[in-house]
Amino acid sequence: MERQNITLSLPKDLLRQIKHLAVEEGVSLSGFLTGLLQDAVKKNYEYQEAREHHLRLLATTDLGTKGTINWGRSDLHAR
Repeated sequence: MERQNITLSLPKDLLRQIKHLAVEEGVSLSGFLTGLLQDAVKKNYEYQEAREHHLRLLATTDLGTKGTINWGRSDLHAR
């Protein structure tokens, strides 16, 4: 995998805390941040895939109503 350096500006206190987390994980600062960013990208991709899947289901599935609403507000709130 080809790599490219970037410049990142962080508050000193945050950078110190991130360095400690990286040491606890036994990875470099760069490796730690790379892992966090990969996780964020993966979660976003998985969310988008799930969203598209469920939107396709909604578009193609009859929920038993045949497109009509057969109940009123009072029916929904009856106790």
